[in-house]
Amino acid sequence: MMTSFDAAQAASRVMQRCDALAQISETPGQLTRVYLSPQHLQANALVAGWMQQAGMHTWQDAVGNIFGRYEGVEAGAQALLLGSHLDTVRDAGRYDGMLGVLAAIEVVEGLHRANLRGRQAIEIVGFADEEGTRFNIALLGSRGLTGSWPQTWLACEDTQGVSVAQALEQAGLDPAQIANAQRPVADFSAYLELHIEQGPVLEQADLALGVVTAINGARRLSCRFTGEAGHAGTVPMRHRRDALTAAAEWIQIIEQATIEAGPEMVATVGTLQCEPGAVNVIPGAVGLTLDIRSPQDDKREALLNHLLDEANRIAQQRRLEFRHDIFYTIAATPCDMPLREELADAVHTVQGKVLSLPSGAGHDAIAIAERWPSAMLFVRCHKGISHHPAESVACSDVAQALRALSLAVGRLIHTE
Repeated sequence: MMTSFDAAQAASRVMQRCDALAQISETPGQLTRVYLSPQHLQANALVAGWMQQAGMHTWQDAVGNIFGRYEGVEAGAQALLLGSHLDTVRDAGRYDGMLGVLAAIEVVEGLHRANLRGRQAIEIVGFADEEGTRFNIALLGSRGLTGSWPQTWLACEDTQGVSVAQALEQAGLDPAQIANAQRPVADFSAYLELHIEQGPVLEQADLALGVVTAINGARRLSCRFTGEAGHAGTVPMRHRRDALTAAAEWIQIIEQATIEAGPEMVATVGTLQCEPGAVNVIPGAVGLTLDIRSPQDDKREALLNHLLDEANRIAQQRRLEFRHDIFYTIAATPCDMPLREELADAVHTVQGKVLSLPSGAGHDAIAIAERWPSAMLFVRCHKGISHHPAESVACSDVAQALRALSLAVGRLIHTE
């Protein structure tokens, strides 16, 4: 494990490097770095340089992921994979993704300075596209690694009409070589990802670090209550078939039922459209979206079924029609229990207490966990703010994270 002094020095470098990466953006005054853009390739080159300084040899794979490898005692040994992503949303914060890549480099740097190697090698990956900002396809980088990249993705276009295939060619990559990004299962023993929490739980618990139990599964629905529009002044209240009051009643039920279902369950009505949308007309139809998430698929489905039953009950009671369409589904991704226990032991050593919590946001670990045991370490972020320029972490928290991560990595690779 890193000493407190070494971890503080390493954390300071991580923060400085996050600042340096934040300057690589397509939008002046904001941080926006999307898949296969010139800025993405520039960030890869900068990170590769830092990997090389830490004693690693580096390469960029067929989908644009940047890799560094620190050999074990014996060349060609199986590797422990560490990392996160280097792409961002638009007008992003500077720690989401980048912190995990740069922290991993510091762990290797510490081993390199001490002339330590393990029975396993370490590989660090800066994934090319986790956010899906450019092409509205998430996990492009990690799905390249797992070999679960559909050929249909090559035809997807960005807002400028540039396809994924064209973007690959413009970046000097060959769309016909996508399959070469896939790595054999035997290459890696496991995957660890350090990431900011992107929520307020650790801050509220006054803890720097937490161990992730699972990445939430989700369903997203488009829903619609249909009643009858009418004159706001002439239709008596008891005669109305008001779609908006039905939606409002359902939204209250969604909130209360989700609270009662447990602290790890979340549900959000994110959009609401009234028709015809006039101040003096009773809403005849209302469209709304529902996003419901949980680290346990069965509990999420039970809550969703209850909410849909309630929506139909409300519609029947108010003489309306209710319809819904599920347009997005992703299963929950449990973190590997032995890896969780390894991280928990390291966190306990560093901060004396372990808080386990689910991740409400998606991560590259979703894809990687389909092929390799995976686990995640969360670092507290200020007020839980993420995907925003105000995203912030404390250098002292990063130092604690480096101590815990270095301890877990050293044990997993059996340093000598």
